[in-house]
Amino acid sequence: MEHLTQKKKLTIMIALMAAMFFAAINQTIVSTAMPRIIAILGGIEYYTWVITIYMLTSTIATVLVGKLSDIYGRKPFLLVGIVFFIIGAFLCGTSTTVFQLITYRGIQGLGGGILMSATVTAVGDLFAPRERAKWTGIMMAVFGFSSVIGPTLGGFLVDHIAWKWIFWIFLPLGVVAFGMIWSMFPKTARKTTESIDYLGSLFLSLMLIALLLGFSWAGTKYDWGSTQIVGLFAASIVFLIILLLVERKAKSPVLPLSMFKNSIVTISNSIGFLMNAGMMGAMMYLPFFVQGVLGISPTYSGFVNMPMSIAMIFLSTLSGRWISKSGKYKRFALAGMPFMVVGMLMMAFMSNVAVAVAAMIVFGIGLGISMPVFTLTVQNAVAPTQLGVATATATLFRNLGGTIGIAVMGTVMNSTMSSKLEAAVKAGEGPDLTQVDAETANQLSSFLNPQMLLDQPKLKELHATLPEQVQPLFTHIIEMVRSVLSDSLTVVFLFGMSLLIVAFVLVLFLKEIPLRSSNDSKAKAEPETTDLIKKEPALQ
Repeated sequence: MEHLTQKKKLTIMIALMAAMFFAAINQTIVSTAMPRIIAILGGIEYYTWVITIYMLTSTIATVLVGKLSDIYGRKPFLLVGIVFFIIGAFLCGTSTTVFQLITYRGIQGLGGGILMSATVTAVGDLFAPRERAKWTGIMMAVFGFSSVIGPTLGGFLVDHIAWKWIFWIFLPLGVVAFGMIWSMFPKTARKTTESIDYLGSLFLSLMLIALLLGFSWAGTKYDWGSTQIVGLFAASIVFLIILLLVERKAKSPVLPLSMFKNSIVTISNSIGFLMNAGMMGAMMYLPFFVQGVLGISPTYSGFVNMPMSIAMIFLSTLSGRWISKSGKYKRFALAGMPFMVVGMLMMAFMSNVAVAVAAMIVFGIGLGISMPVFTLTVQNAVAPTQLGVATATATLFRNLGGTIGIAVMGTVMNSTMSSKLEAAVKAGEGPDLTQVDAETANQLSSFLNPQMLLDQPKLKELHATLPEQVQPLFTHIIEMVRSVLSDSLTVVFLFGMSLLIVAFVLVLFLKEIPLRSSNDSKAKAEPETTDLIKKEPALQ
């Protein structure tokens, strides 16, 4: 599609941005409200599952669609992704239990994975890498804009109207995006010379499911050393070995192994994995600090996230233009990563709203500078005929990082919280419950649960219903639980920061090659890129 006129490309980009915004706003609007939703439905122990199931299904959809869209074109998958997302979002709003919400979020994840993969790849179809940097920055800004209005709007909705409207309010936008893609996006002919790698797709999916379930259940539903967890990790290794054997012989592999011989692809994907593990895993627990520790309502909690999103929008747009103008990208990754590390360090020791906002600004600056880089490096380092599968693989590693990061940090938080709460009670930091009768003591003991902190209206209601002489004991318990939650979140943010430090070290080893000014596979390329193209004659 590189041959299209600039006017036609701009029209297609508007349609792609509409689809991207639809998927992104439905994600960000949920983030701030999710602690309250879980508190209403019950089941805080399944909090990570609501996030993990979305990441799991979107990860599988992303990598499978990458190769299929190389064969069938992007348009049908953009349309299918929107349909799945609309259905999933509508069903989420009908949930009456946390288990229904988890199931419907899985459906929504399928649509989200398809959309995110297909939109980013479609930008690669339209523009050569040199010009693509600018548009990648703009697409990231669209995602950032959704991050500005989404959390605040989600907090407002969950505070003032039924929470189901969080999932329903933007459904009409999905219909509009569907119509725009249907009418504006050009249809491409199927590549009849390529076959579908069914066997590779099967074992790739099985490997991902076993791996992600293992990380999601470890430390929460089962112990890390339990038969179930060890069995899942063992199964993922077996499926991986079978996948490697299958892909070596596949005519048109769903995951071309030759890509990973390219150091740029391997290092970029590793950085993407670590960045998302540190970023997503820690960022999902920011509402716990703002709402649980500081006691701020979801409406105002959204304002704390806003500075990060604004900084990200501004810097991602600028960095995309700078990369496009200079043709260089490594310097931007080197500049952005330290900001993210410092921002995460500030989160670990924040104690009030002012420090939280400052941490968000610093983190957003780093995110905006470095975010457009790593998908661009992968797309620039492979043959244009592998654009879809390369983009999907980059997205796969980021999603894996996010999913595993959320799961591991959930385990870190829960285990730290349990041990610190137990230690606080043993150290006598809690109230003296011998002052009250056994029934009241049992009732107060039930409040030793951080889930109580996430529903401020209910907390105030409970405080008001207790006898006046018991209210100071209740307040003492809540303050102790707040302190334990704060200390536990410090550990979570420090863990996320350590992952970002490793990612920064890997950036130092990232090879930089000039960004191509054409998508023509015969265009002049650097040796490492050219070697990769030669190793895939079946795809040319």
